Amino acid sequence: MSVAEVEVLVVGAGQAGVAMSEHLSARGIPHLVVERHRIAERWRTGRWDSLVANGPAWHDRFPGLEFDLAPDAFASKDQVADYFTAYAEKIAAPIRCGVRVTAVHRNAGRPGFRVETSDGPIDARFVVAATGPFQRPVIPTVVPDDAGLLQLHSSSYRNPQQLPPGGVLVVGAGSSGVQIADELRRSGRSVHLAVGPHDRPPRSYRGRDFCWWLGVLGKWDAVAPPLGAEHVTIAVSGARGGHTVDFRALAASGITLVGRAREFTAGVMRFAPDLGENIANGDANYLSLLDEADAHVARNGLDLPEEPEARVLGPDPDAVTNPILELDLEAAGITSIVWATGFAVDYSWLHIDAFDERGRPVQQRGVSTEPGIYFLGLPWQSRRGSSFIWGVWHDAKYLADQIEIQRRYLAYSDPDASPEAFAEDAVILTGGAS
Repeated sequence: MSVAEVEVLVVGAGQAGVAMSEHLSARGIPHLVVERHRIAERWRTGRWDSLVANGPAWHDRFPGLEFDLAPDAFASKDQVADYFTAYAEKIAAPIRCGVRVTAVHRNAGRPGFRVETSDGPIDARFVVAATGPFQRPVIPTVVPDDAGLLQLHSSSYRNPQQLPPGGVLVVGAGSSGVQIADELRRSGRSVHLAVGPHDRPPRSYRGRDFCWWLGVLGKWDAVAPPLGAEHVTIAVSGARGGHTVDFRALAASGITLVGRAREFTAGVMRFAPDLGENIANGDANYLSLLDEADAHVARNGLDLPEEPEARVLGPDPDAVTNPILELDLEAAGITSIVWATGFAVDYSWLHIDAFDERGRPVQQRGVSTEPGIYFLGLPWQSRRGSSFIWGVWHDAKYLADQIEIQRRYLAYSDPDASPEAFAEDAVILTGGAS
């Protein structure tokens, strides 16, 4: 069988792969992007029907193309997928769809990697794993499969009609869990929502979206989550035009709030006694951002309308003052559980020594400890904003710089190589003076 050759192989044609292709093309670096499905497939078929982006259209995009939407609108999942398809066409990205990568091995005695795919082998000098963080849905082993309940991950949830008649327990109160629970309640379902630790930013404040506030306050550039908050989710929603997530309002709407789901025995789910603490910590996060925003307005003399009502939180719901610690699911009429409990990475196709004991990449800003391998689309890859559409674009730019540097080092034996090029690389590597 003949072996195709390419300088850089990018695996995945979601937002990360498209961004990587743009920056490689800008540097004239030959590359190929392979995608096992369609461009941005997870946006189309890996989300629930009513999902919209969590950031407004002016913010959650690449610099080279705007959404065909009002700037403050929130794009639907299909509009986001169409956006990336259009972007790939705009930059003439060399994407080959319907190609699944099954294995990557380092070549023995020669540079680069042998990449086994459903379309035949490919030899690549560099490989970029642009498959993102949403690879393997995580469902905790709390409720056994034979418990007589429908259990599905949020990535498999589509709409209320998908579930059997009866109440629903939604586990996880990040953006996905909150939006799914609210949709189920609006459809007439009885809903319990298990609330864990979370950040709860305002959707907007003083006429500006929280994405704007995080930008001007420098919070998008934080390089690591606060100590102890590595697994804290963000409860924010773009649904129905965007609104601040308010657990008191969710309780008032008829959703029963409980603490973290802890264990399940003989049909009874037990919850941690931490609901009040989790809501209080979310409130503190919310109010601290308002404080920082007010200080920024005063410091810079901005003419933004005051919003004192944003600080009115109201009384704690009954679920906080009288927490439910045990719940007989059958007696409560619950027939389904939706686990909005996140994802784990799956790089089982990458047969290289670049992972820790939990299978997570060992990398710095996406540059792997295995020379020639790069990762793109990871949360906190370089900063807090890495998980957002615009953030992955900037991370891809950095990786393209690193690949270009390595290509020039590899070209050192070329008699036509320019010494000036290596001088430029030294500036890039050291962050030297302009």
